[in-house]
Amino acid sequence: LNTGAYYRAATLAALDDGVDLEDGDAVAAAVARRDFAFEDGAMLLDGEDVSAATRTPEVTAAVSAVSAHPPVRRLMVTAQRRWMDRHGGRGVVEGRDIGTVVLPDAKVKVFLDARPEVRAARRAQDREARGVDAAAVQADLARRDRIDSTRETSPLQVADDAEVIDTSHLGIDDVVARVLELAGD
Repeated sequence: LNTGAYYRAATLAALDDGVDLEDGDAVAAAVARRDFAFEDGAMLLDGEDVSAATRTPEVTAAVSAVSAHPPVRRLMVTAQRRWMDRHGGRGVVEGRDIGTVVLPDAKVKVFLDARPEVRAARRAQDREARGVDAAAVQADLARRDRIDSTRETSPLQVADDAEVIDTSHLGIDDVVARVLELAGD
């Protein structure tokens, strides 16, 4: 479950409705009118796959502001917990507040990290960042981290019982193997 997709879809909903993104109550009202689902790797908004639409520069620029609103976070956390319930309480869930807020009782918690320049180089390979200067990508990641780690509700932080894995020198297969080892599968 990519929980960030929920916040991107919430941002898209607010932008579509033309609400003031600084008005948390207005944003939450726009979000509450919509149906959010994550199925087979696709983010659905009112049953429509909006995965590509949520990756536009406009959504990317606004998602931290929208996701900082406490009423929006409550709505999305509820939707994410429903997803877990529908999947029998089992799943791989990624996001910035999973181990601390969404699923604080999860049996296995992993916090993946990497040096800033490595994160920027990896992000620059993403579809929405291709062609963007690596320094600009790194600055945007630092801006988002600063916003997300200092927000009042559900700040980005490492859960006390999470295993921190620095992936700076690891490939995807190595990371997956380490997580599976922790999960005991």
